[in-house]
Amino acid sequence: MAFIRQKGNTFYLVHNIRKGSQVKQLYLAKLGERPRITDDVVRQVSRKHPLLAVNWGQVREDANNHVELFDPRSLYVQKLVSNLRNLNLDLADLFPPLLDIAQAPETGQEIVTQLRLLHSTVGVKLDQFDRAPFRGEMTGRKFR
Repeated sequence: MAFIRQKGNTFYLVHNIRKGSQVKQLYLAKLGERPRITDDVVRQVSRKHPLLAVNWGQVREDANNHVELFDPRSLYVQKLVSNLRNLNLDLADLFPPLLDIAQAPETGQEIVTQLRLLHSTVGVKLDQFDRAPFRGEMTGRKFR
């Protein structure tokens, strides 16, 4: 049975293998600082270990339960807030003329594409927060 293990600040997908009376852990994939089971991880593990049966639904559910958004002191929440602040500062410094001057026009186009994707994702998340039944100090608060 595959499961997620945290070692330091990094998460791994591991599987226990019994050899006689000993149990050894087989590291299937390094998931990084936030355990995400992407289609790429599934393909990589399936290719490297074709005989291993993994319940991907259960593993994905376990990965989602490892994120500690409920604890404002958790490392994940602190990094998320820090990353959002830095992204805001980086975007404030980005001006359209800088993309036109760039030597590689495909880079400018990729930035615009990613900004549109970010805009869409932020819109969806804000809608979800607006519809969520909050308790306490956020009650009745709109996020737009």
